[in-house]
Amino acid sequence: MSTAVSSNSSAPGTQERPLRIAVIGSGPAGVYAADMLTKSAEVRDGLVVSIDLFDRYPAPYGLIRYGVAPDHPRIKGIVNALYKVLDRGDIRFFGNVNYGTDLNLEDLQKHYDAVIFATGAIKDADLNIPGIELDGSYGGADFVSWYDGHPDVPREWPLNAKEIAVIGNGNVALDVARILSKHADDLLVTEIPDNVYQGLLSSPVTDVHIFGRRGPAQVKFTPMELRELSHSRDVDIVLYEEDFDFDEASDAAVKSNNQVKTMVNTLTNWLAEQDDDAADPTTGASRRLHLHFLHNPVEIVGEDGKVSGIKFERTELDGTGNVRGTGEFLDYPVQAVYRSVGYFGSAVPDVEFDHLRGVVMNDAGRVLATDGSHVPGLYATGWIKRGPVGLIGHTKGDALETITHLLADRGDLPLAAEAAPETVVELLDARGVEFTTWEGWLELDAHEKALGAAATDSSAVQRERIKVVARDEMVGVSRGASLTR
Repeated sequence: MSTAVSSNSSAPGTQERPLRIAVIGSGPAGVYAADMLTKSAEVRDGLVVSIDLFDRYPAPYGLIRYGVAPDHPRIKGIVNALYKVLDRGDIRFFGNVNYGTDLNLEDLQKHYDAVIFATGAIKDADLNIPGIELDGSYGGADFVSWYDGHPDVPREWPLNAKEIAVIGNGNVALDVARILSKHADDLLVTEIPDNVYQGLLSSPVTDVHIFGRRGPAQVKFTPMELRELSHSRDVDIVLYEEDFDFDEASDAAVKSNNQVKTMVNTLTNWLAEQDDDAADPTTGASRRLHLHFLHNPVEIVGEDGKVSGIKFERTELDGTGNVRGTGEFLDYPVQAVYRSVGYFGSAVPDVEFDHLRGVVMNDAGRVLATDGSHVPGLYATGWIKRGPVGLIGHTKGDALETITHLLADRGDLPLAAEAAPETVVELLDARGVEFTTWEGWLELDAHEKALGAAATDSSAVQRERIKVVARDEMVGVSRGASLTR
């Protein structure tokens, strides 16, 4: 049975008895929280912390490995930052450990004085319109998991549509549309898995349409993601003059926000450039990427149980940056629809969960019980704390808020009964959990790079790496390394 930490010499925070902290999730949110703990003023003043990072996947980095498009230029910078934190050696990594089955909350509370949940969000937010269940209607997050080589999704993806609709105006929607429209050979320079390359290579796609409910000044993507669209070879970007409407709120946003101004300028410049030949706004590329605004999806149309089209109501700006329906409806023939209207968090076992918002119940990172009181020793950070919004900078701010509260609470944390670092290893071994380690990840990392080098030797394309998809192969390579050290 755990007891509250007292101020005597047995309190956690010394070399003899460090403050033991478990972080569940090794994406940016979890790694940043662990890093900030080790660099906190309290640690500089002599507090000793011992941090274990757990992840359900055999490899670290979470959403950076399994949720960001492989051709995204920011991946390397973020991975390098996370690598430097984990490679220092003061934070242990346990991969292939699933919270809720391999370890439960009682186990964690027995071995750790505090637990930080950083499990993120991996599911698609719902889009409740008729026809969403048709064959050919997909979640954008599921597609992202497939092209990023997620070990728990099918290896094959049905890429048989010539015309595709992507619903959403965020960064994920742009990623999904760009990967769908891009030529597979142009992705070989990334870490794309071989099964994904083969799938995209056989795609007959000619037209990908991105639809947003509001106007060009209200989009949720960022300038970098927008500009990336224009970098795809043999893909024309097509815009429509009737979609370019700006109300008072739009004008104010353009004047006050440099990011909005940049995106609106980029879009309007693209529109002006294609107006030179209004009858045919394309260059004759084999694929086209259409950007539509002021379109609200109302129904996915089907034939024989399969997607055959999508219906939208035209919207108009109402002066505040929001939109209202016009009563005008448009139909587009498509054979596949991808919804990319956001991510949604999954419930965390044994922790109160807000099913409407998709977050762990918390107050500024302190996990709450049913009655609204703080559960001693439990914390949350990242998307599972605030919802799937914001960029990396927001994740760092989240982590700082959470660990600040954890450290402030340290005098009232429940004292773990079995806090010796080796006890959790013994528990996982006893349960037959084939956990992976940081050393094992280094071997897997080298293995993936070697696969890329071998492929490069047999082709003219420089392949940085080839991502391993199969969980058992990932574990085998990692455990082979771990068990020989």
